[in-house]
Amino acid sequence: MRIAMIGTGYVGLVSGACFADFGHDVICVDKDAGKIAALEAGGIPIYEPGLDALVAGNVRAGRLSFTTDLASAVAGADAVFIAVGTPSRRGDGHADLSYVFAATREIAAAITGPTVVVTKSTVPVGTGDEVERIIREVAPDAEAYVVSNPEFLREGAAIEDFKRPDRIVIGLEDEPARAVMQEIYRPLYLNQAPLLFVGRRTSELIKYAANAFLAVKITFINEIADLCEVAGADVQQVARGIGLDNRIGAKFLHAGPGYGGSCFPKDTLALLKTADDHETPLRIVEATVKVNDARKRAMGRKVIKAMGGDVRGRTVGVLGLTFKPNTDDMRDAPSLSLIQTLEDAGARVRAFDPEGHEQARPLLPNVDFAEDPYAVADGADALVIVTEWNAFRALDLKRIAGLLAAPVLVDLRNIYPPEEALRAGLRYTGVGRGDADEA
Repeated sequence: MRIAMIGTGYVGLVSGACFADFGHDVICVDKDAGKIAALEAGGIPIYEPGLDALVAGNVRAGRLSFTTDLASAVAGADAVFIAVGTPSRRGDGHADLSYVFAATREIAAAITGPTVVVTKSTVPVGTGDEVERIIREVAPDAEAYVVSNPEFLREGAAIEDFKRPDRIVIGLEDEPARAVMQEIYRPLYLNQAPLLFVGRRTSELIKYAANAFLAVKITFINEIADLCEVAGADVQQVARGIGLDNRIGAKFLHAGPGYGGSCFPKDTLALLKTADDHETPLRIVEATVKVNDARKRAMGRKVIKAMGGDVRGRTVGVLGLTFKPNTDDMRDAPSLSLIQTLEDAGARVRAFDPEGHEQARPLLPNVDFAEDPYAVADGADALVIVTEWNAFRALDLKRIAGLLAAPVLVDLRNIYPPEEALRAGLRYTGVGRGDADEA
C-alpha cells in the first residue's frame, strides 16, 4: 500500500517507520523544512529506543522517505494518515484541532483517486465528521473515506506497542475503507492482533476513555499511598495484593509523583471539555485531574519535610527530569512542579537526566545540570529520585551517602528497599511506605 503520513512528530514518525517496516511504501510529510532535512540526513528529532535504526533501515530499503510537499505525497496514496499535534487549547483545555483541519484542507485539494483519510491524532468525538465535511467542501467530487484509527503507543516502548498491539481500533462509516485498513494492518494478523471495527465516534471516544481510565488508576494508587503513609502500611504490597485480582490488574499501580507526558494531562482535559459540551459531567475524571495537579507540588513539600522543613540556601539533587524513562519528553513532567516548589522555598537544584537535558534546559533556567548521578549528589543536602531510569536502579548508595552533605534520600519511585538505604548510611523517605519512611 502507498501511505502518506502527515506529521513527523512522535506518532507520525513511529507509525510511518513501522508501516514501512511492514513493507508498505510510506512518505512522511512535515512543513518544517529543517526537520525534513535532518531526517533525510539520518537525524531523529525525538528519543525513542530503536527508532533510529528502524528509520535508517527502511530508508535504505527505499520504503520510507520524507518531504515537505504534501500534494505530491497525497496524490495516488491509498491512505493518508493525519498525525499532527492536538495540544490543549489555551483557556478551556479543549484539544486544538486547527492543525488537523488545516491538514485536511490540503489533503482534500491533493486527492487524485480513491483515498482513505485516517485521523491518527487524538481527537474529540465528532472530529471525523468535521474532517469529512471539510473534504466535501474543498473537493466535492473526491472519493474519500474518513476513518478514525487512534494510537495507543507508550513513549519508550512505542515500536513494540505498534508491532505487538493489544488491539487495533478502526472507526469507520464506509465499507470501502474496511478493506484498505485490513490490508494496511495485515502483517499484524500473524501476531493475532485483534482489529476492532466500530463506528467513527466510538473509536474517537475509546482513545480518550482508555487514557482517562489509566490516569484514574494512577491517581487512585497515589492516594492509597498517602493513606499507607499515615496508617503504617506498604503501598507496594497493597498494589500487589489488589493487582493480582484479574479484574484489576497490576499495571499502572505504581505509586509515584503523579502522571505527566504528552497524553494523560491533555487527553483528560479534552475529555472533560467534551463532556461539558454534552452536559454530561465526568466527576471521577474531574477529581483525577485536580488530585494529580496537586500531587506534583505536594512531592516538593515531601522533599522539604524530609530535609527538616527548611531548604533555603540548601542544595537539592534531582535524578530524572523527563515524565518517564526512555524518553526525552518533558511535557507536564512531575519534576517541573517539584523543582518549582523547591526553588520557591529557596533551594538550589542540581539535576541529571540520561536523555532530557536538552528539553529541560529552557524549562528549568535556574537548575544546574550535572554529568552523572554522583556529580548531582556531591555536596548536596538531599538526593531525590523523580524518574525511574534504569541508570538509577543500581547506584552505589554508600558512595552516594559519602558524597552528600546530609545523608537524605527521597525515593519518589520506591526503587530501593528502605533497609538497603539504611545500611548505606542514608535517611530514607519513599512513597506510601508507612513503616519505612524516614528510616
